[in-house]
Amino acid sequence: MQKIASEIRKTILFCVVLIAPFHLFSQETEELKNQIIEQRVEYLIENDESNETDYTNIFEQLNTYYEKPLNLNSASATELNELSLLNDIQINNLLSHIKTNGKLMTLEELQTIQGFDLATIRMISPFVRVSFDVNNPQLSLKELINNGNNSVFFRMEQVLEEKKGYSETTDSAMLASPNSRYLGDKNKYYTRYNYTYGNHISFGITAEKDAGEEFFKGSQTKGFDYYSAHFFLRNQGKIKQLALGDYQAQFGQGLTFWSGMAFGKSADIMLVKRSAVGLKPYKSADENLFLRGAGIALNFDEIEVTSFFSSNRIDGNIDVADSTSTTEDEFSITSIQNTGFHRTKNEIEDKDAIIKNTMGGHISYKTRTLNVGVTGVYDEIDAVFKPSLDVYNQFRNSSSQQTNLGVDYNWVYKNYNFFGEFSKSINGGTAWVSGALINLTGNLSLSVLYRDYARNFHPIYSVGIGENTTNENERGIYIGFSALLSSKFTLSAYFDQYVFPWLKYQTNAPSSGFQYLAQLTYKPSKKIEMYVRVRDRNSMKNTPIDLEDGIDFISPQSQTNYRYNLSYSISPSLKLKNRVELTNVDITGAPFETGFLIYQDVVYQKLNSPIQISFRYGIFQTDSYTSRIYAYENDVLYAYSIPAYYNKGTRTYLTLRYKFNKGIDLWLRYGITYYENADVISSGLEKINGNTKSDVKIQLRYKF
Repeated sequence: MQKIASEIRKTILFCVVLIAPFHLFSQETEELKNQIIEQRVEYLIENDESNETDYTNIFEQLNTYYEKPLNLNSASATELNELSLLNDIQINNLLSHIKTNGKLMTLEELQTIQGFDLATIRMISPFVRVSFDVNNPQLSLKELINNGNNSVFFRMEQVLEEKKGYSETTDSAMLASPNSRYLGDKNKYYTRYNYTYGNHISFGITAEKDAGEEFFKGSQTKGFDYYSAHFFLRNQGKIKQLALGDYQAQFGQGLTFWSGMAFGKSADIMLVKRSAVGLKPYKSADENLFLRGAGIALNFDEIEVTSFFSSNRIDGNIDVADSTSTTEDEFSITSIQNTGFHRTKNEIEDKDAIIKNTMGGHISYKTRTLNVGVTGVYDEIDAVFKPSLDVYNQFRNSSSQQTNLGVDYNWVYKNYNFFGEFSKSINGGTAWVSGALINLTGNLSLSVLYRDYARNFHPIYSVGIGENTTNENERGIYIGFSALLSSKFTLSAYFDQYVFPWLKYQTNAPSSGFQYLAQLTYKPSKKIEMYVRVRDRNSMKNTPIDLEDGIDFISPQSQTNYRYNLSYSISPSLKLKNRVELTNVDITGAPFETGFLIYQDVVYQKLNSPIQISFRYGIFQTDSYTSRIYAYENDVLYAYSIPAYYNKGTRTYLTLRYKFNKGIDLWLRYGITYYENADVISSGLEKINGNTKSDVKIQLRYKF
């Protein structure tokens, strides 16, 4: 009877799907993909406001699944997690539905699964498919050659105006001040080759030269300043993951070990939970967020064992004044450099100064609803570590070696997802986080998270949720909710209260603070979407007021941002987006600052046309850099522009993409910022005499 009922259900569902008004247009998939990535980048910059960050690796999997969509009927929980678009409750409900009722017949059938509304289905639609094909590839040489995908990139970019670092000088002046100019030209080069066979095999090489670095001369006789190569294999027998070359390793909730980036607090309240995937290939040009060596994950039914090793040269500030060294090979460093720039004599001297060895492992018990794991990591550098410690950071690790151990858990029970991790530094303190995601009804979701990071916890690679840049000296509780008020309105909000039991940078006393965000989204149709958002951040800092006794006291400061965002499609070929953002910065003892940004985006892509155009015109005004506003800009593939808008002026850019035949794509981009109230831009070697800063970028991709 159960089998007959299942067949009747499928028949009824199939008939409903045929007459349902719900449908997805294939020509919209690329636009949806870009929209989702833009949204995710903005989530990231809310917690890491930097325009130098390379987000390639965190969105690589989305682009991979866009090129070859993931078959939901054969996808594993790990593969679904890699999408970073579904939470564990949705994934468990999907896998349970398929186990109970059989394979999905159409993508629209997802509507019958709890947690999958139309918005969720539309969001994942560019990256998934429904098929009865058996996903069991035969990795023969012929198959790999015929059905593998190759891509080659080349990108060049530069700022057109002359910066001080590139201005002419004399040999005698350079001899007297060797760090007064960049040694290389102002061009930035990026090139990459990558081969993929579905989600099973990936290998490639990436090379980059930053502006100001030498190229095939001087300190860079081998050409590019940075090279990266990887080979990655998935799901072959007992081998779940095999990484050779450059890769990342991510476990638990990111406390004990997580190389790379992770999402933080945002309008998507479910992103406070980390979804670790173990090992993953590294394809980014960021020179710091990866391991270099080998790693393997083996699957023994419900037991999964991962081990990894890395030996990588990294930049370090050598202590030339150290007189304690007794041998020629022994030296000390005062800090580890993470900029990745090697443009001046000093920066080149710091390059690859030390060897960093990292080894570790993770063993876990996994079922569809329960995951319990143990992680151990040992990390060392081949130099004496002598950091410059102050009162506020005196508990940080000052040893050349450190070891961290951790236990993590993830349990899905019906519409509840409980998760957490406890981590211990062998020579330091502890850190732990515990939380829950809850789907109360189809229209209401909650997220709760508590964290406690001791002041003497020593992170190796940690990305736990927090207000500090490192997971130390912090306790906090986070509560968020998302409510579908109607078919057109969604309200998302969170409140995060935190305390810092010890001193921190520029805060000479224990302190506390809070942050909240509320966003109301209105989507009356597929053509129109708008939202209003308010975000407020409050903390304590040393007062800027100079006191006669020289004693610093802390005082509150707050920053509030108000945003209105509207996206609408004029036609299938033309999409417009408007944004108005206001900011208020209130620091006790300093003038109250305000700022605003208004911009208009135009995106044009006619169906079956090889041309795609993205254009922005924006005006901005802030009282200073303190009240700056960040905003994402459309860019060439695998490049991300998030400039800071500050002072008073305008910003305009135009990105043109042209698709040639035979898999060739060309991107051209030009942007210019005009400052009305400045005649000098930036400072130091980046100083530009003038009130305009313009940048150009060209990128070519060949797919075969």
